[in-house]
Amino acid sequence: MNTTSRDTRVERRESWLEIAIDRPEKLNALREQTAEEILAALADAEADRAIRAVIVSGGAKAFCTGIDTSEFVVGPDEKFDFYRARKRWRKAPTLFKTFAEFTKPIVCAVEGYALGGGFEFALAADLVVAGADAQFGLPEAKLGMMPGGGGTQTLTRLVGKPLTKELIWTGRRLRADEALALRIVNHVVPAGTALDKARELAAAIAQNAPLAVMMSKAAIERGADMSLANGWAYEGDASFLLYFSEDRGEGLAAFREKRAPAFEGR
Repeated sequence: MNTTSRDTRVERRESWLEIAIDRPEKLNALREQTAEEILAALADAEADRAIRAVIVSGGAKAFCTGIDTSEFVVGPDEKFDFYRARKRWRKAPTLFKTFAEFTKPIVCAVEGYALGGGFEFALAADLVVAGADAQFGLPEAKLGMMPGGGGTQTLTRLVGKPLTKELIWTGRRLRADEALALRIVNHVVPAGTALDKARELAAAIAQNAPLAVMMSKAAIERGADMSLANGWAYEGDASFLLYFSEDRGEGLAAFREKRAPAFEGR
């Protein structure tokens, strides 16, 4: 599954899929075509049991600088049509929403700028690796806009309301080391090596039982919006279901026999 499309490059590596945004002339800004290609690659990965994780990367200068504003062209009589398009069939506004429901881990490898929707892209992912020169920010207020890809919600859940308000209202950028201190990113590595670290994480994830990864991701994502009691109950149900998986038997047998397990995702 190695393809080069108009806006992305998709490559299969061992047990994971890599999606590289490839619009360097636009600093990897997302347009409808880009979102459509990423969603198609994610759909293929979702359906392939052998793929255990997905890595999304950009270029050395920019991971992603948000939504391509050249597509925000609305005629005088088209305002409500544009609104309906955003709600019903445009791909870009729905891209980030799919990450929480995607059953396999999504790792973002960020080098350079992750601004606006690019920062929201990383916030929606499961894990983020940043090169030392990476910068994160939500500059929409400087342009008379506000975040629209979930940033007001995902960032608040990570760092709290006061800092989220500061970052959105001032447009201040975070350096990679500050993003690490705030737990926005999982790792900071030397510039140019974020993809290598992301591959290391994907390989580690791929060694473990994919059903356990899938069910624990669902428990974490859904439990964050539940009461502790309901989240605990959800976790208990999900955990108990794994007792009936073949992978559980394989994992226990491998442990007893002191060998590496061969998980099949069933």
